[in-house]
Amino acid sequence: MTEPLKNTAFEAAKAAEGDDDKVNWFAEFRGLGLMLLAVLVFHSLVAKPFYIPSTSMMPGLFVGDRLVVSKYPYGWSWSSASFHLLPRGEWRIMGSTPEYGDVVIPVHPERDEDYIKRVVALPGDRFEVRDGQIILDGTPVPQEVVPAVRIPYEPQLLCNGAPCLDDFARYQVRQPDGSQIYEPPTYRETLPNGASYLIIDHLRGQPLDNFAEITIPDGHVFVMGDNRDHSADSRELVSPNGLGGPIPLENVGGRAEFITFSLDGSATWNPLSWFNAMRGDRAWSTLRPALPETESE
Repeated sequence: MTEPLKNTAFEAAKAAEGDDDKVNWFAEFRGLGLMLLAVLVFHSLVAKPFYIPSTSMMPGLFVGDRLVVSKYPYGWSWSSASFHLLPRGEWRIMGSTPEYGDVVIPVHPERDEDYIKRVVALPGDRFEVRDGQIILDGTPVPQEVVPAVRIPYEPQLLCNGAPCLDDFARYQVRQPDGSQIYEPPTYRETLPNGASYLIIDHLRGQPLDNFAEITIPDGHVFVMGDNRDHSADSRELVSPNGLGGPIPLENVGGRAEFITFSLDGSATWNPLSWFNAMRGDRAWSTLRPALPETESE
């Protein structure tokens, strides 16, 4: 009796297909790993997203703002690496110094925790805060009273479990349409290079309003929050939350560039709620300080 013919070509193709399935799974995982590595490298060397969780940089930055931080303006160091994967060290590659008014990302001296603050003093400056006013090399930094900023009343926003703007309650105003806003005392501060920006200072005489004169060491900068009465920055001791004085430049992980989008705290798990929570007027706002226009020759 004749045996049935075997379709050897078909069987070989099936076997090869099985082998390909195994190779494809490996290729898929390898591709995913390479993609994650590329994202990590991009975040560490070029730019990464950043979320604002506190009011310390109001009025320029609101809780819920999402922004882009560039990693290359001051060179690279251990603090450039995303998730702080590198050990701390004093080295920098292609390092440079921030300019007055830059909004930077310093890392806490003891914890792997990113802050966001403004550079107000550079290496070699004699720096002091007196009655809430910065003194650089013996000269007061100008603070001009300006119309109060209008901050939306958004009770959904929480900072460490508490409403973010409780400290501004006395400045709450009801508008003709029934909506509520805050109008805290606002000033325009201008640094020696002409960089200017708005600050909020409503508790004159509180402890952070005075800081004894120091000379900023080489390779360091002094940083402060724009919401002067509610910012754990270089003026405050490391314990519990301050930055403990001038920041080593190797601890500065990047420069804030612009806001991508902002949510007002009302969003839920439902993606449809994200659109209603969007603060449309904040998207693509630059975070670079205003500079005087250069006069043409």
